[in-house]
Amino acid sequence: MEYINRHLVATKEYVITLIRWLVIASCIGIVGGVIGSLFHIAVHECTLIREEHPWILLMLPAAGIVIAFVYHVLGVEHRGTNTVIESIQSGKDVPVSLVPAIFIGTVLTHFCGGSAGREGAALQLGGGIGCNVGHLFRLDEKDMREAVLCGMSALFAALFGTPITAALFAMEVISVGVVYYSAFVPCLISALCGCFVARFFGVAPTAFAVNCISTLNVSTLFSVALMAIVFALVSIMFCSWLRHGEEIIDRILPNTYIRAVVGGIVIIVLTILVGSFAYNGAGMDVIEKALSGEARPEAFLLKIIFTVITIGCGFRGGEVVPTFFIGATLGCVLGPIVGLPAEFAAALGLVSLFCGVVNCPVTSIFLAIELFGGSGIIYFALSCALSYMLSGYYGLYSSQKIMYSKLRTEFINIKAR
Repeated sequence: MEYINRHLVATKEYVITLIRWLVIASCIGIVGGVIGSLFHIAVHECTLIREEHPWILLMLPAAGIVIAFVYHVLGVEHRGTNTVIESIQSGKDVPVSLVPAIFIGTVLTHFCGGSAGREGAALQLGGGIGCNVGHLFRLDEKDMREAVLCGMSALFAALFGTPITAALFAMEVISVGVVYYSAFVPCLISALCGCFVARFFGVAPTAFAVNCISTLNVSTLFSVALMAIVFALVSIMFCSWLRHGEEIIDRILPNTYIRAVVGGIVIIVLTILVGSFAYNGAGMDVIEKALSGEARPEAFLLKIIFTVITIGCGFRGGEVVPTFFIGATLGCVLGPIVGLPAEFAAALGLVSLFCGVVNCPVTSIFLAIELFGGSGIIYFALSCALSYMLSGYYGLYSSQKIMYSKLRTEFINIKAR
């Protein structure tokens, strides 16, 4: 009888915890879904307007000044997603002022043609929303961390329509090698709510129709492995250029307003020299072309340069969609060289480069499934595994902790380079 009573007490605790997080995570997911949908619509409409009126690019320096002013007035540091990661690691609150700052900054960046993505804003918006909803439920420090992860999951899922990837990414990106599985149910619930709310608002999930190779053979495995090595090297280059580029620009132009103006002017000049607007904004149209087998050889390098200047000069957004761009265009060009279909190689590049820069192999494999279906998953898994291992300890987020070595079962606890 005593054993049964203990079992009932333990079961009651699990049930209460589940119901509690169903309520909290659903609230975070719904709020995140609404904000994420509004954010997606704002960025999408601004992009359409800019494409119809190319002269808006000339307003980029002025947009940089406005962004710097907004961050100054709201008292928000220009630390991007690192702010959210550090809040989870330390248990501190995500500043509420981060939400309007990143929303305004990212929309202005896209409207005026800066080269940036959306996920950085999504993670920061989500972290701020999760933290503030957590306060409404009076969560303690440990539960607050899960609430922030829920917010990140909800916004990522709302923007990309990939709920499993969103939940795993929030859990995996903070501390590489250590995953807080207690957050899996809350994050998945929040991601699903965010995804469904976004669909209610008409935000279509991101998905691509790509003919992936499903037949397993040694020659294809070898070709995929060769490409994965290149993806790992390019991921190191991208992360290094972003980090050192921002440091160099800060040193040369310490004034945030002057830095924004100069950065805007440089992007305008580069766009004129290149003779194309393909590298302004997120570049989803270029990604779609690459996944259909069409990409210019220099596209991946130009996107790196445009993105480094944009982010380094204080414009807001994210680096993941540019990573998709770089990986897809690079893979599209390399694929035929090693005997792979350009479309399939572009898909491999998109997922593998993402894995290399965020150090999240499990998330990346599920990203491949949600974006491209389950066909050819063994090739995606191999490419992600090699890209993860060979990209070393580099990463997009300097606050990300690498808890365990990529080479042996050894605890190292270092920050991403």
